[in-house]
Amino acid sequence: MSDPLKDLLSQLAGNGSPNGGMDDPWQLVEAIAPDESEDEPSPDKSLEEMIQRINNMASRKPAEEEVGAFAEPVRSAQATPPPAIKLEEDHDTPFYPREPATLREAHLTGSEVEALCLKYLLTAGEASGREIAAQVCLPFLILDEVLRKMKYDQLVVYKDTAQAGDYVYYLTDLGRERARRYNEHCTYYGAAPVSLKDYVASVQAQSLEGQSPSVDALESAFEDLLINKTMFRRLGPAINSGRGLFLYGAPGNGKTSIAERVTRAFGRYIWVPRAIGIDGEILRVFDPAVHDEVPLEDGPGIMQQHRIDRRWVRIKRPTIVVGGELTMESLEISTIQSTGVSEAPLQLKSNCGTLVIDDFGRQRMSTDELLNRWIVPLEKRYDFLNMRGGKKIQVPFDQLIVFSTNLEPRDLCDDAFLRRIPYKIEVVDPTEQEFRQLFDIMCPLMGFTVNSEAIDHLIEKHYKSVNRPFRCCQPRDLLMQVRNLCLYENSPLQLTRQHFDDAVENYFAVM
Repeated sequence: MSDPLKDLLSQLAGNGSPNGGMDDPWQLVEAIAPDESEDEPSPDKSLEEMIQRINNMASRKPAEEEVGAFAEPVRSAQATPPPAIKLEEDHDTPFYPREPATLREAHLTGSEVEALCLKYLLTAGEASGREIAAQVCLPFLILDEVLRKMKYDQLVVYKDTAQAGDYVYYLTDLGRERARRYNEHCTYYGAAPVSLKDYVASVQAQSLEGQSPSVDALESAFEDLLINKTMFRRLGPAINSGRGLFLYGAPGNGKTSIAERVTRAFGRYIWVPRAIGIDGEILRVFDPAVHDEVPLEDGPGIMQQHRIDRRWVRIKRPTIVVGGELTMESLEISTIQSTGVSEAPLQLKSNCGTLVIDDFGRQRMSTDELLNRWIVPLEKRYDFLNMRGGKKIQVPFDQLIVFSTNLEPRDLCDDAFLRRIPYKIEVVDPTEQEFRQLFDIMCPLMGFTVNSEAIDHLIEKHYKSVNRPFRCCQPRDLLMQVRNLCLYENSPLQLTRQHFDDAVENYFAVM
């Protein structure tokens, strides 16, 4: 303690005389107190600084604000960009979805995620937070906030501890009742849906129309088929166009085989969402029946530098083939009333791939119905679909449509539709030389040694003498007949005149 202060205290206590000639003790305190008027801001200055800070906080951009667990997604066109980025270094998958960091980036609301969690717990009974996150395909850090909010609302309780920072959750009576109400609307509790806007952006990034397969890519795609140079030269531009293609000609010449291999000329993989969310409705897109999933491989690489949104699935670029079973209902959204889950139509599942209408003209619906349904989508490259609640949505119509038929196209379609299918290619019969080449290709594949003498006998006796046309499928089919006969008789696999005579008798019995 300083000496002046000691003297002051002594003076106040009556134990000393006034210090320094000062009669008033408060004058002494004022004299020894430091002058802080220059260091401390004035009240007006402090108020001005506070107002300035408030103005700065109010003018902060939305992107800098904190996003809570139940933040509403931005619906406008200037919203947060879709959780997908493009990698120039990866030619197989030029587009892939990035894992969202918040519900806003995922374009989800807390209520949507809450409904999925409650319905899953109602079915599973109990589950840890990470198990629920794996079920709805969202990062655990995002879901943990939602689960904490559900715990605060007394919808779930902790039943046990799990891994570090995680718990086993169990529904309360209130949570069970709310889950049942959610189930009445829709029973879906799979992966959280992707927004329609994000799906449209993914189709645009992976479209066939923006690609131009090279000659080498086409040769690789058709390496297992025998196609003459004239046919190949006509197919190339048609495939490059990424638009409609009409294949017609006699049956058995490989129209379906050509159509199935068209997709190979483009990139191998694409990403599709497991489901799309549209105003509370669920539209399932990924279908294991027509899509071949290709999971990412573990290991170093550019794909490992970014976490992937698990709501999307990497698949082989789709090729969907439908024939006489095609109906008008297959081209519209179908909804199971008991579950409330909607299924995407075939043209939506085949986006960024190929849709083959095989045996065109033999469907249960008339060709006019099909052509009238698609005459606008083929021209505009987009389609309109009706949701269960009556809402009409616009979706991409971005696939290579291949119509394959052995009927005369002029008898099936009018000029207005044929104009929208820019390429019409006739698949002609093979020449005798190509027919022999097919035997050379197929014999080793089926375990036979090529016997030119037996093949000459087959061609002279069963083709030329009766004016029977060659077909591309016949070498394979006849060799299969011979192979089955040899296996039945327990004899070596070999080509003989007699074997071919027996095969022809069975194969062409009513042809």
